Order: sequence, then structure tokens, then C-alpha cells
Amino acid sequence: MKLSLARRLGGVTTAALAAGLLTTPTAAMADTAPAVLGTAQGAGYQTAACDSTADPTWIGMTDNGPTLSVKVTGEAAKFGVWDVTTGAEDPVFTGQAQTYGQQSVGLTVPHLVDGHSYAWHAWALQGTQTSAPSADCHFTVDTTSPTVTVSSTDFPASGTAPKYAGQTGTFVLKGADQVPAGGEASGVACFRYDWMYPGTDCNSPEAVEPDADGTAKIDLKVLQWGTNNLVVNVIDNAGNIGRTTYTFYAPSNPSAKTLGDVDGDGVADILLPDAQGNLQYIGVNATDATPNAVISAKRSPSGQSWAPYQIAHRGWDYHAPSSDDLFIHKPGDASLTVYRNWDYGAMTKGFTLSGERGCNDPFDPTVTCPAGFSANWSKTDQIVAFGPVTGGTSPSLLTLEGGNLWLLTGATSDFDKVTKLTTSGAWNGYDLVAPGPDASGNQALWARDRATGELHAYPIPKKADGTFDFSALADPKADIVATGFTVAAYPTLGSSGDADGDGKPDLWAVTADRHLVMYSGWTDANDLGPLN
Repeated sequence: MKLSLARRLGGVTTAALAAGLLTTPTAAMADTAPAVLGTAQGAGYQTAACDSTADPTWIGMTDNGPTLSVKVTGEAAKFGVWDVTTGAEDPVFTGQAQTYGQQSVGLTVPHLVDGHSYAWHAWALQGTQTSAPSADCHFTVDTTSPTVTVSSTDFPASGTAPKYAGQTGTFVLKGADQVPAGGEASGVACFRYDWMYPGTDCNSPEAVEPDADGTAKIDLKVLQWGTNNLVVNVIDNAGNIGRTTYTFYAPSNPSAKTLGDVDGDGVADILLPDAQGNLQYIGVNATDATPNAVISAKRSPSGQSWAPYQIAHRGWDYHAPSSDDLFIHKPGDASLTVYRNWDYGAMTKGFTLSGERGCNDPFDPTVTCPAGFSANWSKTDQIVAFGPVTGGTSPSLLTLEGGNLWLLTGATSDFDKVTKLTTSGAWNGYDLVAPGPDASGNQALWARDRATGELHAYPIPKKADGTFDFSALADPKADIVATGFTVAAYPTLGSSGDADGDGKPDLWAVTADRHLVMYSGWTDANDLGPLN
């Protein structure tokens, strides 16, 4: 909305002269008119510049009214404000502000009418002299908060949702700015949304602008089974904020229960850091290296990068949704970081630290650790998630400590049951890979000899009584199945289970130039392209 000088001031100049607000300046005073700095939301707010050709600045809800600012040479500045909407000739506000030796001076204007447009001038005062008027400045007041409604056919506010927790739904945001009688409204500028605390700033990449009809559609992955609250702020062009909370119920997905799945889509995931230290989730059925999700480096235990951490996942303890818990360790750290995956890997919850080993319970002398097993995690060189070995979905960890392999089971809060699997002390120099169970429930451990690039696959069959035979782990040099997997060519190896649907686990690797390569078993390499 642009206002011409005639429209904004009309007969204001005549009225101002009559009221003594304007005096005919002398030639010596002609160059002393104040320079308009602009109008601000209030004291302490950023000042918006203005001129006769610009759209009026919008002024929203303030404590005491907008602040008018000028740069002035003199001992004081005089201000006059006129209501352009009513066209009244008399000013609705006049006032003075002393400069006290400062070049810039401001004055707050109270009691303005919502929806009305205003114009103002200022004059410099020095003794009995008054300067020529400043350039005119104009603004419009909008102090009414906008409103917003939310709807979704994927996750309705009532009734049965056709989609499940862990899936993405479309939500429609509808904003409206209330127009005062006889006035104007600034209009909806943007929406901000969050599951808890949405922002209030439109100058953000997270802000969503409405279409011409005031609506915006957003696609969100629902991270929580059960009752969810989507909080939406609507911000108008005057900075006023309206808020609503959209409550809906997301049922748990009965089919998305797959070992190795972190993000709740029913497909096992590969977890790898990108070049910036963020954590990528890539499904094992991916046709390229594009991640399904990226978790910011700021959400890592250090708040800086995921790159230094080993991350193991295969199984979950008793919670919904049914997605892998994450076990995170940086070699040398005395604690293991555990992420209880209540939100499909979004990392919106806090971590749990496990320091003392569960078998070192100072309150229960009957619980003791095997000889040679460290009291904390500082001696743990590698961790891999072996998968459930005691039934159910509870994870177990296989660790490399002191050159030997250890199996940790029991409650994942402390893994209080520890079994020493080897005694040779010969496992240093091997990279461990836990491929998970095959279709018959038999387990295996794979390992890469870092010195030779040989890949070993040690069978760990499931016995009739439900336990497993770990005897193949006695000699790490046995069971060579492939060669050429050198550290130089493939710095990282891993497995997230059966990727090709043949009932057998599959290897994946990251090349020296950061390509992701998938295998059928450990043969038939398929380069999925470069990682981020």
C-alpha cells in the first residue's frame, strides 16, 4: 500500500501552521531539518527506514506504542503525527524530545488505533528557532494477532488415521489476519511449526510462507506413537503472533518391526557420517547413496560431529515404536552412550550414559565381572550389535577388549551379563562386522584382517536349545571367504542384514573416495554412488 503525499497529509500542513507546529524557516535554518531515521516497533527495536515512495512500515502490538526516530542538529526535536485513515487535519499526537548532546533522538507515540495509517514529521529546535520539517514518514498499525487452523486427512484430529507413526503425513495450515473495522490488516507473513516450541521469526529457513489463499501444506514424519501435538505459530507482517496446537493420534505400525531399522520404515538402515559430521540413514534397499534422513552433527553426544563415534544397532528393549536403539561409543571414552529410540531415530530425546559396567554392581556383591573385563568402557576398542541372542528383540553387544571378544547381554541399561568368547588375545588388528541372523536364525561374525584385506566369516549356529555355538571364534585366522578388502581401498565395512531378500546377510563398504558399495553376501559389488 503506497500513499501519495497528498493522500497522507492532505490539509495537514495548513493545520500545522495554524497550530504553530510549523514556522516559516529562515534561509539560515533551511539546512537544519532533521533526517528521518524511521519508525520502530518500540524502544529498543530495529528501526525501519521510510520515504514517500515506500510501502508503510507495519507496527504490531507494542507495550507503549511505536518509536519515531530522527537525526537532528539542535537541542530538541518536535514531532507531529496525523491519522491518514480518518483524514483529520489536526495531529493526533505532538511531542518533543531533548537531544542532550546526542545526534539521534526518538519519541514513543501511545494510544494509536488498530488498522489505521499514520504520517509524521519532525522539526529541529534550537532556542526559539524551529527548522524546516523533515521528510515525511508513514506507518500502519496492526495490533491484532492472526489466527491459524490445522487439518490433515493422513492424521485427522478425530477418528482413525489411515497412516501410522513413523510415516509422513501432509498437514494443511490455514492462516487469517483479522481486519479491524474501517482499517487494514498487515496479512499473514509465515508459519512456524514444531512438536514443542515453534519459532517466531519469518527470517528463517524453517519459516513457511502461505499461498495467495493463506494456506500452506507441510509434509511431516510423525515421530511418536500415540497422542501427538503439532504446535503452529502464524506471524503477520506486523510481527503479531497467533498459535494453535493440533492434537492427533498416530497408531503404531504393526508391520514395521525389522531388526536393523532405525527410522521406522520397516527397512534396515546403514548409519554413516557425512563430510560435515552429520549422521545419515540409508536404507539397505536403496538404489543410490541418498539418505532417508540426516541427523545434525549438533545432536551428536559431543554436539560437534558423529564422525568419531562407533554406532551399533540391532534390536530394541521394551518400548514402542519398534525401532533399533542406538549404542554409541568413542574409543577411549569411559562411558557408553545409549539412545532409546522412541522417535524413529529423529534424536529429539536425550541420551543415556552407561559408565560402570552392569557386572560391577557396588550394591550387589553377587554380580561380578569375569576376570580381565574392564570396570568401564575405556578399554573397549570396538562394539558391534550382535542382535538378540536370548529371545525377543533385546539387543546384545559384541565388544573387542584386550584382544579378546566379549558378549554382553541382559538389560541394555547396563548389560549385566558378560561372557568371554575368546581367550587367545589375537583379535587386535581385525575390523568386526555383525551381519545379524539369517532366515534360519543362525548368527555369524565377519571380520576384516586389516593387514591383509582378507574377509573372514565365522559361523555361529543356533543350537537346539536356543543358545549359540561360538566355538568358530577361537581362531581369527580361520574361515577366509574373500580377499581384496584392504583398508586403503575400503576404509569402512559393515552389514545391516539381508539387503537383497535372499535370506542371507549382505556386506556393504565405503570406498576411499566415499562411494557406498553394496554386495550380495560379499560378492557382486553394486556401487550406489558418492556419499554426501
